[in-house]
Amino acid sequence: MNWLEQAWYKQAPWLVVLRPLAWIFQSLGYCRRKIQQRAARPQSHSVPVIVVGNITVGGTGKTPVLMALAEYFKQQGIKPGIISRGYGGSSGNYPLPVTTTTAVEDCGDEALLMAQKTNCPVVVDPNRESALRYLLDNEDVEVILSDDGLQHYRLHRDIEIAVVDGLRLFGNRQCLPAGPLREPVARLRTVDYVVINGDAAAELDELNATSTMHLLPRFLINLSNGEKKPFAGAPFNMGSKIQVVSAIGNPQRFYQSLDKLPYQLEKISFPDHHLFRASDFEDRGIDMQQPVVMTEKDAVKCKQFATPNFWYLAVDVQLPQDFLDSLWTRLSSLRVP
Repeated sequence: MNWLEQAWYKQAPWLVVLRPLAWIFQSLGYCRRKIQQRAARPQSHSVPVIVVGNITVGGTGKTPVLMALAEYFKQQGIKPGIISRGYGGSSGNYPLPVTTTTAVEDCGDEALLMAQKTNCPVVVDPNRESALRYLLDNEDVEVILSDDGLQHYRLHRDIEIAVVDGLRLFGNRQCLPAGPLREPVARLRTVDYVVINGDAAAELDELNATSTMHLLPRFLINLSNGEKKPFAGAPFNMGSKIQVVSAIGNPQRFYQSLDKLPYQLEKISFPDHHLFRASDFEDRGIDMQQPVVMTEKDAVKCKQFATPNFWYLAVDVQLPQDFLDSLWTRLSSLRVP
């Protein structure tokens, strides 16, 4: 977390000087939304479109939620497709279909992880509507999930799901740059579902939040040989030092999970979506005789040069059954017979 993010969540008094810029940002965002909704936006598509996004800068858990929904829909017998902006990647050709072997430099870490984990068609394009059309033209899909895109108003959507970090919430509740919000908190009253990642404070009662989800650590998996260790207990040799490496928007929840293990932790943070190279670990003085633990999203960027001391934390996503039942009912009503 950089110094500005720390100020947002600590509600630093000096941020008041940025409020005029925040008001301008909010006003421009409102105008942009209205223009994009009216300008050549499709009124519908042949399959339902579900956007899973957030209203804050940084990680909230939206990608794990999307992957859990893709798996749920597959279990119900329908074929999901996924579209994404492809943050962290830069391709010379869009739309870009993503396979399990696509270079992470081209598609970004989240898109590659989704392709590997879900085995669903994944397409990235800065223009999500273009990615969506590519999916419809080239793949047999029955529902489309958009990773992020809540503010991408050129994209028609049938269902909106906003994911909120129950630990950090909304900071000082100000829009950028005075706070972490992409849109005002009131935007959550217009989405179809609000999913809280972890237990949240009572202040969320004002939003009538529909669901609480949890990310449960299950296994530590070796990047180089696939060895799997149960997370519970003491998976490494006693006396080991765990070097926790992250390049995610909000690493605090990840760090807190590993704090439960009986080891000394050395926490090493990189910018969100950082494309790792072997030299990054050398430059930061990583001890290659001690365990290095990262998230699964970061692991897809390190697998090619991983050594036997590289591990990632595999988690289970628990979504409430009443949320899934409600979403399935909504989706069933939208699908073309």
